[in-house]
Amino acid sequence: MNPEKIKIVRTDRELECPYLDKTLRDQGFELVLLPDGVDQARLVEETRDADLILMCYTPIGAAVIDNAAKLKGIVKYGVGIDAIDIEAAKARGIPVVNIPEYAEETVAEGAFMLMIALARKLLPLHNAMQTDGWAWPEARWLGSDLANKTVGLVGTGRIGLSMARMAGAGFRARVLGYDPNVSAAAMREHGIDKVDDLDSMLAECDFVSIHAVLDASSHHLIGEKQLNSMKSEAFLINVSRGAIVDEAALLAALKSGRIAGAGLDVYSQEPLAKSEHPLAELYAMDNVILFPHLTFYTTESMHRLELETLQRCSEVLEGRPLLIKSQDPRLLDQPQGVVYA
Repeated sequence: MNPEKIKIVRTDRELECPYLDKTLRDQGFELVLLPDGVDQARLVEETRDADLILMCYTPIGAAVIDNAAKLKGIVKYGVGIDAIDIEAAKARGIPVVNIPEYAEETVAEGAFMLMIALARKLLPLHNAMQTDGWAWPEARWLGSDLANKTVGLVGTGRIGLSMARMAGAGFRARVLGYDPNVSAAAMREHGIDKVDDLDSMLAECDFVSIHAVLDASSHHLIGEKQLNSMKSEAFLINVSRGAIVDEAALLAALKSGRIAGAGLDVYSQEPLAKSEHPLAELYAMDNVILFPHLTFYTTESMHRLELETLQRCSEVLEGRPLLIKSQDPRLLDQPQGVVYA
């Protein structure tokens, strides 16, 4: 392999990965960084002679894959793969890999941060302190304990299990789980009581935290009917993917007081914006905590992400077996030359 003849395109350069970029360049590879929101024509042109695509948020569709004659692999430096046309990649024999383990604990901590902040009315109290300098113990500031409350997990993969441990063993909450792909016995090992009917689980929960993978079966999994099943005093937390929730229905539920509030890190249309965005009204709600898709973003998780991304790059470019650690069924049955952890 002659590094000088190898071209790597990394999209979403706004997610700074200085160690990753420096290492690839130090190894002699040509590295092209493209911005978030790069137009399709430029993306197709830049990847036409690329050997490797590193992507995070930018959609990599069939037009990109079919026109990249030299492409040897696509590495999602992150977890979710819904922006990659997996079938187009398989049709050309191009392996796709993600980095599923780098932030499982980190994102769970982020979800828990949102949950406890909602329970203790952190945002409105902070605003009152900023405006008035103090807040007296009036009924409007009454918070809620987490101990002995019921936390429902929609999805019990790696992040969901970390969340279960924090809520159950850490804060003595009752933890319920909805996940058709995980058995009751497996959930029980992690202190989770499995519920087979989503609406029934939602009706019991004080907090609902979403940790599902976005695919055809989970798109708008939480819709108007599910939100109506929740307690009026319950909170919804989403750190997974925005489209798992019918966001128009969620906005209506929050405006009407149908649920008590929400903590959101992800949105169907990103970035979120204060104007000309379907969810712009959320900014004015003090029972909604908005996070900019950064629950994964810590010093430690980014170090893990860069190191493992480099490992996957080396496997692709050196023709070694590509290690797939993800349990996502869309990454199964890939071309020869991949191995599964």
